[in-house]
Amino acid sequence: MENKKLFNAMGSEVADGFTCKPKNFDANKPIMHLKTQLFICDDERCGKAHKDENIAATLREVLKELNLSKGKDRIKIVRTGCFGACRFRSVANIYENTKINGNINNNGIWLKNIHKYDKDKWKRLFISLKENRSIDEIDEFEQVPMSEPSFYK
Repeated sequence: MENKKLFNAMGSEVADGFTCKPKNFDANKPIMHLKTQLFICDDERCGKAHKDENIAATLREVLKELNLSKGKDRIKIVRTGCFGACRFRSVANIYENTKINGNINNNGIWLKNIHKYDKDKWKRLFISLKENRSIDEIDEFEQVPMSEPSFYK
């Protein structure tokens, strides 16, 4: 059986055994533009909370359906280790590329209980991020409460 060549979103041929790692590394090639990055805790506790074993891959497919995996409104899903917020079950952190076209109001927002999100709720979140709607003003997306620095003085 002949191996089919696989290419990543940047057009680079992918190394065998990987889904996006380029076969030939080019240190001068810039990373692909993103408007928003969503960091999802995929560590031991949060990872087990997800009904979907590979939540990141599933969300990447949803982004493709919404045409948000490329272009100026691109949303990138990143799996992380522990955020230290296990008491909120599965959490995610929103990072907005405010240097280009990200919404500063949504930058640094922490969402809790994302293991309860169904596909439609993820779509509503992604569309809200694309449209630069303030997540603070949407009750549907519960946030992790953040303390004030003076709390620790």
